[in-house]
Amino acid sequence: MGLITLSEVKPGLKLGSDVQTLRGNVLLQKGKIILPKDMEVLRAFMIHQVDIEQDRTGTSSGGSKGATGPGGALGTAVAEKNGDRTSTMVSAPVITLQDEYEKMVTLTKNAFLSSLAAELPVYELRTQLEALFMHLKQYNVLTFTPRNMKEHDYVYHHAVLSAITSYQLAQWIDLPSKDWMQVAFAGLFHDIGNNKVDPQILHKPSSLTAEEQEEIRQHSKYGYQILKQAKAINEGARLAALQHHEKVDGSGYPLQLTGTQIHIYAKIVAIADIFHAMTLEKVYRKAQSPYLVLEQIQSEAFGKLEPSIVNVFVQRSTQIHNGIRVKLSNSQIGEIIFSDRNHPTRPMVSVEGSIINLMQQRQLYIQEVLG
Repeated sequence: MGLITLSEVKPGLKLGSDVQTLRGNVLLQKGKIILPKDMEVLRAFMIHQVDIEQDRTGTSSGGSKGATGPGGALGTAVAEKNGDRTSTMVSAPVITLQDEYEKMVTLTKNAFLSSLAAELPVYELRTQLEALFMHLKQYNVLTFTPRNMKEHDYVYHHAVLSAITSYQLAQWIDLPSKDWMQVAFAGLFHDIGNNKVDPQILHKPSSLTAEEQEEIRQHSKYGYQILKQAKAINEGARLAALQHHEKVDGSGYPLQLTGTQIHIYAKIVAIADIFHAMTLEKVYRKAQSPYLVLEQIQSEAFGKLEPSIVNVFVQRSTQIHNGIRVKLSNSQIGEIIFSDRNHPTRPMVSVEGSIINLMQQRQLYIQEVLG
């Protein structure tokens, strides 16, 4: 079997597995022979890849040649020598989460850089987000690390990771499926207002003056203004740009909103924003342990972030199976053997036959999940 892109799909190929919509509904069943009308259905639902069985149903004219997909991505190379017929399958390149992620970062970078002079390419961004979310099962917020991250592209990585995590968190808290993509847009665009902030202030490694801090805070208003001009984005996504620094106790900015005054999208994005801001490498600051960041987010739930959403985020993101290898803050390597759901960031870890209870040994913490 192999995954191929929609541009490589031809009528007559047989599906190797079900084709599902982004909502998880079966669109075409495994084993179905693709017909010309099915191509229109796949395009209408913006399906970007399908799993095809190796053998193509039917024969080509004369039966002496195998079917070959565009560019040789999928097909049968048939060689005849001394009367012997040998078939060699050429496998389709496997497109991974990292591949789609990198495409998304590049597209986001181009969109952000041109956002002050041109309309945001929302349709293109949505199409690539959907391609990325086809691989969502491969994504774990605690373990995913971009394989090619240049420090000066931090802003774009942060935007894409915030989009993925916001989308997943929207599912985890059971928001209606119609909201999922808009929440992803909220995560993707929440900091787009930084484009209008002086770069020297934005990337200043030392402490900011009061005036510089006030200029930084303007990015939320700038972002809302930029997104007001964008099509196919709902008001919730725009408000997330404006409100993602608001706190439920009214201590945030720019409007000192409280509780229910803050849009649900903004509450979701606030959590994703904090997590990825602290766990991504920056020019002037090392990435922090995802487990320590989760603990800080938990503490922020008391008066700052929405407690119910924080609880779901921490519980679901730490659902790592026992036996997973981790690196502790003292550089020891061990395996998680038990996780108390009341204290999910501090499991018991077996290191060379000894059990370390991170609830009791508070000076230690999980630095990295190794897999």
